[in-house]
Amino acid sequence: MYLIDTYDVIVVGAGHAGCEAALAAARMGMKTLLTTISLENVAMMPCNPAIGGPGKSHLVKEIDALGGEMGIAADATAIQMRMLNLGKGPAVYALRAQSDKSEYHRYMKKVVENTDNLDLKQIQVMDIIVEDGKCAGITTELHEEYRAKAVILCTGTYLDSEIIIGETMYSGGPNGMRPSVGLSENLKKRGIKILRFKTGTPSRVDIRSLHLDHMQLEEGDPQNHAFSFMNEREDRNQRNCWLTYTNEETHQIIRDNLMRAPKYAGLIHGVGARYCPSIEDKVVRFADKKRHQLFIEPEGLDTNEMYVQGMSTSMPIDVQYAFLRTIPGLEDVKVMRPAYAIEYDLLDPLQLYPTLELKKLPGLYSAGQANGTSGYEEAAAQGLMAGINAALKIQGKDPFILGRHEAYTGALIDDLVTKGTNEPYRMMTSRSEYRLILRQDNADLRLTEKGRQIGLVDDARYEHFLRRKKNFEDAMEYIRTARFTPKPEINEALEKAGAAPLTTGIGADQILKRPEMTYRKMIEILGCPEFDPEAIEEMEITVKYEGYIARQEAAVRKAAKMESEKMPADIDYLHMDGISIEARQKLDEVRPLSLGQASRISGVSPADMSVLMVYIKRRKAEK
Repeated sequence: MYLIDTYDVIVVGAGHAGCEAALAAARMGMKTLLTTISLENVAMMPCNPAIGGPGKSHLVKEIDALGGEMGIAADATAIQMRMLNLGKGPAVYALRAQSDKSEYHRYMKKVVENTDNLDLKQIQVMDIIVEDGKCAGITTELHEEYRAKAVILCTGTYLDSEIIIGETMYSGGPNGMRPSVGLSENLKKRGIKILRFKTGTPSRVDIRSLHLDHMQLEEGDPQNHAFSFMNEREDRNQRNCWLTYTNEETHQIIRDNLMRAPKYAGLIHGVGARYCPSIEDKVVRFADKKRHQLFIEPEGLDTNEMYVQGMSTSMPIDVQYAFLRTIPGLEDVKVMRPAYAIEYDLLDPLQLYPTLELKKLPGLYSAGQANGTSGYEEAAAQGLMAGINAALKIQGKDPFILGRHEAYTGALIDDLVTKGTNEPYRMMTSRSEYRLILRQDNADLRLTEKGRQIGLVDDARYEHFLRRKKNFEDAMEYIRTARFTPKPEINEALEKAGAAPLTTGIGADQILKRPEMTYRKMIEILGCPEFDPEAIEEMEITVKYEGYIARQEAAVRKAAKMESEKMPADIDYLHMDGISIEARQKLDEVRPLSLGQASRISGVSPADMSVLMVYIKRRKAEK
């Protein structure tokens, strides 16, 4: 081996996790190396060219609030934006952007290449270097050696990955890229537990072969949007999408060829994502459904490729053509890239601390789909946190761990390292028990101060945040202090707007709480002052949902107390009296950092928790 260079942090893999990890470490002053099998892999979107959606948009906003890059890149490369779930309440509003796939890659590559302290290299990593029980660097297929104080594995779906289309199976990575061969086997030799999962992607079809008039047009929102709190809300719509459906003929073709599907033929052994099933799984699992929704979405501004969202499959290409051509609008479809399944190795996330460092191998971190998640947003959130914690450890500072009550990112990582996952994990709003206070619109109010303390939020971003915060505080100050009395002109204005007249003096916040009332109406009919539109949105949600928010904040205070009770690192769980054998084994495996984390471990009962609480109280008394 030939020593090429020495770094503070080395990031293996330059997908969405790797880019955020490397950027975070470099921006925190670490000399950082970002490696990738191919420079064309940087922030590549091998599946849907889109950012955001339910649960996922919250992660993007949190990444942005902490000083990450995904939200800025999504805004810069968006070709359509829509706000989803507007009929379900602000807790689950979800911004989604259709991105220009090639432009997103180019944008992020340019950012990476021009970031101080950060080198980008095309390298096939074969092994990690371990010295004195710690990770000390990497070795490559060209017999190079790179030393580092921390290594972050962000290998995505490339570890010993295999492409499957019908009976055709070959070693390969996503989108025709090389797989990572050798690293997975060497990680196993280091005692790291490896799982095997499966994911898939639909066909890409030529827009010139589609009958767009046979499908339903899906335009972007007329309202302006932005993912990044740094960017102005503006119209980013440049391309349309289309909606169509499968039918009984589609389903019959799939049923007739089911044994040619690799999963049902026993050729696929990896575990697939329950929340993103293939079309053959949908037909089998939801046999009573007469049709399944499909979105035809552009891959970019400079390509004819269209993504058939909802049609993931690994069936043979002749079957793909047969069922695609039964769908309205796709009667004469030409496939530019076939759908495929991909199996890949990953690390069991139960081996990780909440910092995403491996428990048994200090200095080695892991983030992204290599930890069992699905999706660009989940990967990027993990990458950011791994990069932050690797840098903080090198700096000799306390780790940065977000609680479930503080962020969706906290819930994501806590679920992985506390409960593990037996399938690709997807973030959804239902995963958070505090979703009314962890909204996408208030991510900066929740997290930007934390990002500033870490050293990731620069002066420009912080000044922008302070202005936004001041705008919100001004709006809240007015709505809490302004009062209205039952004057004739006030009541006349209210009645014209379809609202009940006042019978006594009342606060402006009480008027706003009326179901039929909005602050925009109050400006028009009551002469209330204008505020920044984003501040009005935040204020309105805060006032209208005040009672629910107060209840969740009480639950948060209780949860924070449990998280503050730290578990001693030297506890011998396996020989602890008074708790069940299952609880002993699970506690020993997870090694929880707090009582709160211990309480969420599957198999640890309330009775077991009572014993743990007594044990910690006794330890404190002894000290």
